[in-house]
Amino acid sequence: MDEKIKLGVSACLMGQEVRWNGGHARDRYLTDILGKYVEYVPVCPEVECGMGVPRETLRLVGDPDNPNLVTSKTNIDHTRRMIEWAEEKVKTLEKENLCGFVFKKNSPSSGLFRVPVRTSKGMPNKKGQGIFARVFTEHFPLIPVEEEGRLHDSKLRETFIEQIFTLMRWRQTLSKNNTMGNLVDYHTRHKLLMMSHSPSHSQMMGKLVAKGKSLPMNELFTQYETLLMAALRLKTTLKKNINVLQHIMGYFKKQLSSDEKQELLEIIEQYRQEHVPLIVPVTLLNHYVRKYKQPYLAQQVYLNPHPIALKLRNHV
Repeated sequence: MDEKIKLGVSACLMGQEVRWNGGHARDRYLTDILGKYVEYVPVCPEVECGMGVPRETLRLVGDPDNPNLVTSKTNIDHTRRMIEWAEEKVKTLEKENLCGFVFKKNSPSSGLFRVPVRTSKGMPNKKGQGIFARVFTEHFPLIPVEEEGRLHDSKLRETFIEQIFTLMRWRQTLSKNNTMGNLVDYHTRHKLLMMSHSPSHSQMMGKLVAKGKSLPMNELFTQYETLLMAALRLKTTLKKNINVLQHIMGYFKKQLSSDEKQELLEIIEQYRQEHVPLIVPVTLLNHYVRKYKQPYLAQQVYLNPHPIALKLRNHV
C-alpha cells in the first residue's frame, strides 16, 4: 500500500512521555503493527492546552452528560480552558484529513466510553466522555473513533480498521472529480463489503446511486458518505458473511467442478460452525476468482479489504 492512512492518536499511546506522572502508555499493536500502514497525528490535550509534565491528576466531576474537568486534590477547574483549546484544535485537525482517531481509555480528556465521573453522591458514574473526545466526535461525526483498550477485542479491531481503510478509499475518490462515474465505480467495488455490514444500508446506497442524476452532485456525495459510514459502524456477523460468501459462490455456478463446489460448500459450513475463521473461505474464493478470471469479483473490496498481514479475519 503506497498511501498511508492519517490517523489521530492520543500521544501517550505512541510512547511520548506526556502522562501526569511523566510516563507513557505505549500500545505495541498501534506502534509496531498498525503503524506500518498508518501515519499518526499525536495529540495530548493536557500538554497542548498548557499543563506541565508531571502534573496533578485530573478527574471529571458533576453531571455525567456535561462534567467539569478539575484537579484531584486542589479542585482547580480546567473545563473552560480545555474546551476552548479543543474547539481550536479540531479546526486545525481539519487540515490533516484524518480517517480515524484512537483515544486513551478512561482519560478525563480523551476517554470515549465509560469514563468515570464523580457525582454529588460521591460514587463515580461510568457514563462520561473525555472533554476533548466529546468535542472531536461532535465536530467530526463521521470519522471512525475507538479506544486503544477496545482494539484488543478482535471484532472491534476488525470493524475499526475496516472503517479507516474504507474511508481512505472514499477520500481517494473525493480527491478526483465528483462525477457519477467515480461514485458508481466506488459503490460497485464496495457493494459486497457493504452487504457484510448491513444489507439494508447497501440497498439504500444502491437506490441513492440509481437516482443520483436527479440530485446535485455535492448533495449526492454527502448523502452517500453518511450512509457509508453508518453501515460500517455495524459489525459484520457470521450470518451476514455467509450470505456474502454464498452470493459470491453464485458467480461460479457454471465454472466450478462438482468437487470444487463441494469443497467450497464444506468450508463455508465449517465457517458457519466456527471451526475455521473467515480467512479460509475467502482465500479459496480468491483462488477461484484468479483461476476463472472473474473481473467483477476481482475488483470486490470484500475479498481484500485490508492488508492480510493484519490478520483481522484470522479469528474464530
